[in-house]
Amino acid sequence: MSTVVREDLVLSHAVVTADVETSFDDVDIAQWLKTLPTHEYQRCAPGDHKAAGYTVDDDGTPMSINVEMIGTGLVVQQYRFDVAEPHYCRMVSLSDILTPRGWTTTQVIWELRMEQLDGDWCRYTNTVTSHPTEDFLKFIAEQGQTFDEAAHARQDASGRHCQVETPLYAQSIARAAARSVANA
Repeated sequence: MSTVVREDLVLSHAVVTADVETSFDDVDIAQWLKTLPTHEYQRCAPGDHKAAGYTVDDDGTPMSINVEMIGTGLVVQQYRFDVAEPHYCRMVSLSDILTPRGWTTTQVIWELRMEQLDGDWCRYTNTVTSHPTEDFLKFIAEQGQTFDEAAHARQDASGRHCQVETPLYAQSIARAAARSVANA
């Protein structure tokens, strides 16, 4: 199986924002990701999110492991932390996808950002970008599907999914910020 990523091709790209009331100084997205319980992850996209966990890769790089449904595909994401800061995280995953016709892979880049607006109002931005692998391109060709057809389907499914999870992620991050203050 080829895991060469075709970064020149975009399979899907979604940017969704949600405003939330929380103390900007108490937000720590990296810590939230490292301690996100499975049931809280499931509440952020009911029916689609299946499991979440935290581990490290062989080289010690922190990783968030997420299992979720995107459209008709069960996606196993092994996100390596590329940037892990309190108000911005960028994670990259070579994700395994189980489709109705078998397994394939894509690269998924997940960016989480919190910006302060006025007072205790903040804006959370959830950005998800996916690139095909050579394996994915071969897989869809064998199914008689063009890249444009696959990209349209993935864009539609990913866009809908991000619309659901983004405001719920924002609320979850805000609750974690409030807990950190209460436990201090």
